[in-house]
Amino acid sequence: MRYAGAGPGVITPDGCAVEYYSLLPTMGEPEIVHAAVPGGASILELGCGTGRILRSLAALGHRVHGVDESPAMLQRLGDLPSTLARLQDVRLSQSYDVVLLASTMINGDPQLRRAFLVTCRHHVDPAGLVVFQQNAPAWFDTVTASSAEIAGIRRVVRSARRHEDRVDVVVDYHVGDQSWTHEFPRYAITEDELVQNLQEAGLQFDRYLTEDQSWFTARPV
Repeated sequence: MRYAGAGPGVITPDGCAVEYYSLLPTMGEPEIVHAAVPGGASILELGCGTGRILRSLAALGHRVHGVDESPAMLQRLGDLPSTLARLQDVRLSQSYDVVLLASTMINGDPQLRRAFLVTCRHHVDPAGLVVFQQNAPAWFDTVTASSAEIAGIRRVVRSARRHEDRVDVVVDYHVGDQSWTHEFPRYAITEDELVQNLQEAGLQFDRYLTEDQSWFTARPV
């Protein structure tokens, strides 16, 4: 399945709608990261988008830097420092206490996942921590056509088609009189595969941060 998106405003190469993500509130992500890392840690977020998570982490006292491939997304960061680059290609000249890969980007194409992990390892301090958000393992068995509303945003899963370890998802988002559609694939990751991919990148699994295993950490080998 290809990445695609439609609706008002700029659509990024992976189908995300900039206008939608500028309206989307945080849903506990900054608090999960903040609780897992040292106070005042420097944090590099790969795929920071409009700064939805990064802005809150800065308010919690962290020194932050964002990377994204979309100029339109980065324009919403305000005065937060950022770099325009593809995550698989970016190589900044400094390391960070924490590298954050959220928004379930680790569940993308396996080849791209391995490239993202290498980028994470390149930028994390040898004594640092990498924080990941993935689709909860149970999600792949339970996701189905559904509708839910959070903070005035209605999210409608139009379809979820399974192909072995991949689920192809089509989602509609509705905010007031505006609507967007996002089509994207998500790949399941077994624990063995995760451990192997981390090791190949010079990382080792550390611990799960949430009961549903949607958040976890890794450390440099």
